[in-house]
Amino acid sequence: MKLIIQIPCFNEEKTLPLVLKSIPKEIPGVDVIETLIIDDGSTDKTIEIAEKFGVDYIVKHNQNRGLAHAFQNGINEALRRGANIIVNTDADNQYSQKDIPKLIKPILLGEADMVIGDRQTSTIKHFSKIKKGLQRLGSATVRFFSGSDVPDAVSGFRAYSREAAMNMNVVTDFSYAIETIVQAKYKRLGLASVHVRTNGPTRKSRLFKNMFQHIRMSTTTLLRVYTMYQPFRVFLAIGTLVFIAGFILGARFLYFTFVLFEGGHIQSLILAGALMVIGFQVLMTGLVADLIGINRKLSETILKKIKTLELDQMRDERRSKKTIQFIKTLQDTPAVSQRVN
Repeated sequence: MKLIIQIPCFNEEKTLPLVLKSIPKEIPGVDVIETLIIDDGSTDKTIEIAEKFGVDYIVKHNQNRGLAHAFQNGINEALRRGANIIVNTDADNQYSQKDIPKLIKPILLGEADMVIGDRQTSTIKHFSKIKKGLQRLGSATVRFFSGSDVPDAVSGFRAYSREAAMNMNVVTDFSYAIETIVQAKYKRLGLASVHVRTNGPTRKSRLFKNMFQHIRMSTTTLLRVYTMYQPFRVFLAIGTLVFIAGFILGARFLYFTFVLFEGGHIQSLILAGALMVIGFQVLMTGLVADLIGINRKLSETILKKIKTLELDQMRDERRSKKTIQFIKTLQDTPAVSQRVN
C-alpha cells in the first residue's frame, strides 16, 4: 500500500518546512509514504526547501496556474508514481498532519473513496463570527446542490483512493474543493468526513483577496459544476419559471378581455407570447445539454480507460527495467558470470 502526500505550493519557503516535518513517517496499513510538491510558479526558495527536506517528487510549473491546476497535476503525477492513496494538504501548515492516519482510515477499511477533513470551523478561535457563519452557509449550499452530507465543503485536507483519483477531472480554474465533491456524488464514489485538527494561522490566504471574492468565486464554481453534471434540471427549472410567467400574463390578458370585457392590454399578450416561447426554447436547450452531458460521460469513461492503459504501460516498463537491471547485476557477479559462461 503506497501513500503519496501531495502539497500544492506557491512561495511557501517559510511554512513548507513546518508541514514536511510533521508528516508521519509510519502509518499502520501503509507500506510506503512519499511526498510530492507541486510548485506553482514560485519565485522564492520553495523548491530548494523541498529538496533539502528530501521530498520524493517535484512537479514544477513555469508560471502560476492556480490551485485547481496544481491539484489536478499533482493527482496525475501521484497516479503515475503508483499511489494507492493520495492525501492533499496545504503548504501553509493550516492542518495537523498528525491526523493523516485518521484521514485515510476509511479508505484503508474500504468504507470510502474520498475523505474530507472536517475542521469544525465553528470551534476555530481565529475565525470571526462572520466567517464562521459564511462557512456554515457555504457548506450547506454545497450539500444541497451535491446531495452530500459533507460538513466542511471547502476543506483542502483530503484523501483519495486510487479509484477516486482516476475519476477526478477538475475543469474549473478557481479551486478543486467544491467540484470534486459534486463529481464524487455524481460518479457514485463513497464520500466520508472525519474530524481533523488545525494549527494557528501563518499567513493570509492567497486564493482570494477577501471573503466576498471567495463567496462570488465559490458560488460561480458551484453553479457551473452543477449545471455541467445536471444540465436538464437547471434548464428545466429556468424554462419552467419563464414559461409560467408567460402563462400567467396570458391568463391575465384573457381575464381582462373575456371576463371584464376591457379592451387593450395588448402588451401583456405580446410579453406572454414572448416569455412562453423563450421558456419552451430553454427547455429544448436543456434537452440538448442533457445529450451533451451523456457525451461528456462517455468521454470521461474513455479518458479513464486511457489513464489506466498508460499507467499499466508505465508499470510494465518499470518492471522490465528492474528485471533487466537484476539480470545485469547477476551477470556482473563473478560466481554467476562463470556459470553463465
